[in-house]
Amino acid sequence: MSFPSERPRRLRRTGRLRALVRETRVVPEQLVYPLFVAPGRGLRREISSLPGCFHLSADEAAREAEKVERLGIGGVILFGLPEAKDPLGSEGYSEDGVVQQAVRTIRASCSELVVMTDVCLCEYTSHGHCGVVEDGEVKNDPTLELLARMAVSHARAGAHVLAPSDMMDGRVAAIRTALDAEGYSELPILSYAAKYASAFYGPFREAADSAPQFGDRRGYQMDPANVREALREVRLDVEEGADIVMVKPALPYLDVIRAVHERFDRPVAAYNVSGEYAMVKAAAERGWVDEERIVKETLNAIRRAGADIILTYHAKDFAAWAREGR
Repeated sequence: MSFPSERPRRLRRTGRLRALVRETRVVPEQLVYPLFVAPGRGLRREISSLPGCFHLSADEAAREAEKVERLGIGGVILFGLPEAKDPLGSEGYSEDGVVQQAVRTIRASCSELVVMTDVCLCEYTSHGHCGVVEDGEVKNDPTLELLARMAVSHARAGAHVLAPSDMMDGRVAAIRTALDAEGYSELPILSYAAKYASAFYGPFREAADSAPQFGDRRGYQMDPANVREALREVRLDVEEGADIVMVKPALPYLDVIRAVHERFDRPVAAYNVSGEYAMVKAAAERGWVDEERIVKETLNAIRRAGADIILTYHAKDFAAWAREGR
């Protein structure tokens, strides 16, 4: 009887052996936790489609950020629900907008946490689109000025990283130019460079109250069938000054994450989006899957594909498990 000369199982026999030879590692410092901020004080309202996530007033967002910082998570990214909406999303670039208030409050409470802000109009416009609408069409160039104003207002409030997610052509260059002109040349831009028109955003639309009132976003977000177009989008954003580039969503686009990682000399982020999170939560609540194992496997897959940074609603749970040595 012949026996195998190579025995890979030798290195799988114990947990310590497996850990010694593990190729991919996820640590809390690589994660970013999304927060949804709303007007008021003392507000902590659970989002039904995102169990464990909340609409938070600025004071409550600061308390949540303190917990995130204590868990060793790398950063938070803020999304805003304004007091009122209008066609131009003016509360998005108000110096006293909900995100601007939350940035200042969180910065006063957290000394190490990286505070990122989403730069997009969809949460603030009455029509729900990510740009200026004229004659039923989202106009690219008039939107750029408003996005630049929003980014500068976030910078003034104290944001560490600006993250444009609108997918307008040329917005990275417009934001970089505006930031530099206002003396914020040190602030990095995390560009949603390859953002797909995905069905996985459903729960986020409730969380951010940002569903379009007409049509959809396929005229500016990417076709899910395309990879070469994603590489073109990333190249353009890098040329315009993006410091970090992101692929969104993560799990259906692991091949895109890998391609971006291999071709560009920028850190790569990936957004483990609301629909991906909600499916795990729903299955776990029914006892169909082991939530902890599923989450760890998911985040490992995103890292293994090439993401350096992962935006995920699982961040707090993962960090708590890591702290417990699980």
